[in-house]
Amino acid sequence: MADIGSTANLAAADKGAAGAAAPGTDDKESKRNFNYPLVKICDMAEELRVEAVDMVVTAVEKHPGNFEAAAQNIKELMDKRCGNSWHAVVGEGYGFEVTHEMRNLLYMYFGGNLGVLVWKAS
Repeated sequence: MADIGSTANLAAADKGAAGAAAPGTDDKESKRNFNYPLVKICDMAEELRVEAVDMVVTAVEKHPGNFEAAAQNIKELMDKRCGNSWHAVVGEGYGFEVTHEMRNLLYMYFGGNLGVLVWKAS
């Protein structure tokens, strides 16, 4: 018995209804980069979170491909905005375990797989 709700059946039904799909459309869909910030962990106040996400997005867009410069920029902006002792890590494929001050941690993704970790530790 066929699985009626499978994605393969849905894709086949869509192709049948719309005719032949343009070549290469599946490749574009699978390689699409997401250019919006995705906050995974955050214990900051709402106002600070919004400002921090904006700072991160601006820094990453200002320094494309240069993770060290982006992290330095984020740290300097957060130090000016909220006092000293801020730290930032920008990169792909890393894990972390940090000790931070309460309500001063942000972990987010931007541009698909670019992870950004910002925290305050005195």
